[in-house]
Amino acid sequence: MIRWLAPLAVLLVLGTASGCNEEEPIEKYGLIWQDEFDGPAGQLPDPEKWVFDTGTDWGNAQLEFDTDRAENVRLDGAGNLAITALEEKFEGRDYTSGRIKTKGLFERTHGRFEARIKLPVGQGIWPAFWMLGADLDDVGWPACGEIDIMEYLGQEPRAIHGTIHGPGHYGDSAITKKHVLSQGGFHLGFHVFAVEWNENSIAWFVDGYNFHTATPKDLPQGATWVYEHPFFILLNLAVGGRWPGSPDETTVFPQTMLVDYVRVYGTLP
Repeated sequence: MIRWLAPLAVLLVLGTASGCNEEEPIEKYGLIWQDEFDGPAGQLPDPEKWVFDTGTDWGNAQLEFDTDRAENVRLDGAGNLAITALEEKFEGRDYTSGRIKTKGLFERTHGRFEARIKLPVGQGIWPAFWMLGADLDDVGWPACGEIDIMEYLGQEPRAIHGTIHGPGHYGDSAITKKHVLSQGGFHLGFHVFAVEWNENSIAWFVDGYNFHTATPKDLPQGATWVYEHPFFILLNLAVGGRWPGSPDETTVFPQTMLVDYVRVYGTLP
């Protein structure tokens, strides 16, 4: 497992839509929030950093019931958070899984948000590392804004998606881009997924490669850029839904998303 040794300032090269190069500006970032998921196997995630979303009605026709049980969300004892989808009858559903968030505990405007994750695989498996506007309860979705740092469909193990949703640019009109590995798959090992979010710009990275950048100029006419206020972080593993479709006879359960760490860096004065 990669481990952060000390919360010292680090240098990160900011990418652009065309990728990184030595001539681009370097900004100083400092680590401002982190969870390394160290602890005994079976322990729930740190309640000072994460709260559970429990239930099933998330608006995407998902099939799982997300619980607050260790069977679905726990530390694995090897420095990872394990979010596990199970095929089981629970609260009227045929599957269980987990969904956690930093809402009310950590909310931030701008910075570098990254996680090192090993993804599951299979038809109908839908994990995500993402953010929602902290004003969600007041203005609703999509007015609050949504930044999908990484979304993935288990039936497409070589591909991940980076997306924003907001007023006038959500659902089929979302600003999105797909990144495809030339070989292998995201289920075969850990990869680092990140966004660098600055004023009027959000850039997506996978393993240091900048594959997508969005600015207000990319929005369709009449859409609103709603990314200049605090957002909170979410990690979840959905089963089924309108986008991935349902599991089928090829889908093997359990399926687990392993998260080595989540880290947030902020620009230093």
